[in-house]
Amino acid sequence: MADEDVPHANRNVNEDSGHVPEIQLIIKASAIDGWRKGVCLFCQEYFMDLYLLSELKTITLKVTIVNMRKPPPDFRSDFDANPPPILIDNGKVVLENEEIERHIMENVPGGYNIFVEDKEVATLIGNLYVKLKLMLLNKDYVSINRLLSHLRRINLHLEKKNTRFLTGDTMSCFDCELMPRLQHIRVAGKYFMDFQIPIGLRYLWRYLFQMYQLDAFVQSCPSDQDIVNHYKQQQNLMLRSVNMKKHQELETPTYTTSIPLELDLQKDE
Repeated sequence: MADEDVPHANRNVNEDSGHVPEIQLIIKASAIDGWRKGVCLFCQEYFMDLYLLSELKTITLKVTIVNMRKPPPDFRSDFDANPPPILIDNGKVVLENEEIERHIMENVPGGYNIFVEDKEVATLIGNLYVKLKLMLLNKDYVSINRLLSHLRRINLHLEKKNTRFLTGDTMSCFDCELMPRLQHIRVAGKYFMDFQIPIGLRYLWRYLFQMYQLDAFVQSCPSDQDIVNHYKQQQNLMLRSVNMKKHQELETPTYTTSIPLELDLQKDE
């Protein structure tokens, strides 16, 4: 297991106020090199949630990366066959995704600040990822148009709301859920389908621009190569040759955080 060096999040950032609890989050390692952050939507979502709380100085955050292809003996003995994400809070181990979310909301200091209630937003972003999966599976215009329609609804919501994030001008759990999925749409959609979010969805692009400035996203985001590799594995497109694997391991990881040059979003700030 490798501990991720999360800037400012691994030290006690609130020493004057007494004890600040340490929360440990175990996440999946890259399937390419077994060391860097891997692709797991829930791992990234909870990483972002907890990173925000570490920025609020209510917790310190320790992120541990585990290579699930070669898990260390102590991981196997402690957690059996349970895959990440795994949350550890003062010796309490939380394994299920819904339980992790509930634990952060109810038991982690400051969790109530980011877990807001908004049924409209919950419905809006609820099955976006399904649309991506269907597009990559079916590769037809119907699936593409359904994904585009969903993105347009999110753009319209952001336009009406006219705030930095989904529920207001501060991030919430919904942003931590949506943004990793948007990143998969950008990276995997472009690679497999030459799909791009239309430039006309200006408010969605402004949202992406805002998110790309935030450490909570940047520190938690897997590389483009890992995202592409994840969907290749799902589609059985992986080449089994040793040379291909070595090439992937040697390739410098890249991270898509660019915004189309046609959009001058600096004016919107």
